Amino acid sequence: MEYGYLSLLGVSFGAATILPLSSEVVFLGMLATGFNPYLCLFWGTLGNTLGGMTNYYFGYLGKEDWLTKICKLSPQKVQRVKEWVRIKGALTAFFSFLPGVGDVIPFLLGYMRANIHVVWISMCLGKLLRYILLMTGMLALI
Repeated sequence: MEYGYLSLLGVSFGAATILPLSSEVVFLGMLATGFNPYLCLFWGTLGNTLGGMTNYYFGYLGKEDWLTKICKLSPQKVQRVKEWVRIKGALTAFFSFLPGVGDVIPFLLGYMRANIHVVWISMCLGKLLRYILLMTGMLALI
């Protein structure tokens, strides 16, 4: 059974990156087959958060001058955006569980050098809440 949890960790990690995986299907399947719901919650959240933080890291590797050169933004505008992201924008990591935009949010936060601690905590809370809702729904059905 322990390989199931490691599989959930891996799939959850991959699903939070650009890989076309669905951690929800694996998570719900494990719950339906009798795996411990709280261990599933832990491993799914951990893997998904680590995957999101990997996206943050890749964004962090970007160069700030790309915004002025490629996007034609003034250095003053870039600085204002960076300041907003540093102070408030990091909380948007909460929504990194959303399909489609969820992989992009941490990447952009990394690129804009958002506070890594706020990103980590808000991302973890968002992903945890999503898995709690899935778990609650599944356990009500079985």
